[in-house]
Amino acid sequence: MSGPGARERLGIIAGSAAHQALAGLGLEEDDLSPVETPFGRSSPVGLGQVGGVEVVVAARHGAGEYALAAPFVNYRANLYALKERGVTQVISWSGPGAIDVGLAIGQYVVPEDVLDETRGRADTFFEGTGLGVIRQYPVFCPRLQGVLEVAGRAVGRPVRRGGTYVCTQGPRLETPAEIRKYRMLGADYVGMTLCPEVFLAHELEICYAAILYLTNYAEGLKPAAAEPDRLFGGLMSPEEERAQREAVAALPDLIGAAAGLLSSTREPCRCQSSMERYRRSGRIGSDWRLWMGCASRPPTPS
Repeated sequence: MSGPGARERLGIIAGSAAHQALAGLGLEEDDLSPVETPFGRSSPVGLGQVGGVEVVVAARHGAGEYALAAPFVNYRANLYALKERGVTQVISWSGPGAIDVGLAIGQYVVPEDVLDETRGRADTFFEGTGLGVIRQYPVFCPRLQGVLEVAGRAVGRPVRRGGTYVCTQGPRLETPAEIRKYRMLGADYVGMTLCPEVFLAHELEICYAAILYLTNYAEGLKPAAAEPDRLFGGLMSPEEERAQREAVAALPDLIGAAAGLLSSTREPCRCQSSMERYRRSGRIGSDWRLWMGCASRPPTPS
């Protein structure tokens, strides 16, 4: 839990093109501001409303524009800021490329697994301690995944559930050879943001699921002439750009439907007890804010 008497809220991590969809989440650019945390400054955060439900929104890359590329996002500060505001469940959106050419650009997908190809990102709250040895299965909260599927059907935007997301370092895009490698490893989508975000959510006992909208086919899969003056250097056709914009515009409706479904029921979830072993051993207490400072404390004798 987020602390005594904390109000449980749904968190939204608004990814690529967040600045185009904030109004649909009941927010304007000026409604969000960074939060100072023990792990530094977060991305802009604010309270919004979607589907009649109050939500906490973090604009991962900035509220007014795409101001911060994926490798430079302070993922720890973002998750800390959300948890501090009572968030127990997070829906994160991202706009990856498709490695599976059978998928349609603009299609929504809910991934099941991740491959972490990032380097040097701060990926734990428990540096220099013995905490954080947490099983990464299921990677994403099954309940939230199911809610996103139902919400997609409710707004007429079917959601494909399944597949593996490979998270690359960025900010550069991938080479054709790298995409061939990721394809051989079983990846279906390629992006830059879900790692370490999902792992940090586990450490704070936050339910986490991602809704992806596919933006383009990954490098080398289909012919695409280099056009440096266009988004992704010409990797997207005008039709694909249009499909991407339509997917972003529809995201608030889908998330609103999901928020409504989640607000109608409060079911216990194993995601929210991922640190239970450490709690039972006495290495951490009930106040999650103290976990980082008390992480090296020896177990309480039984």
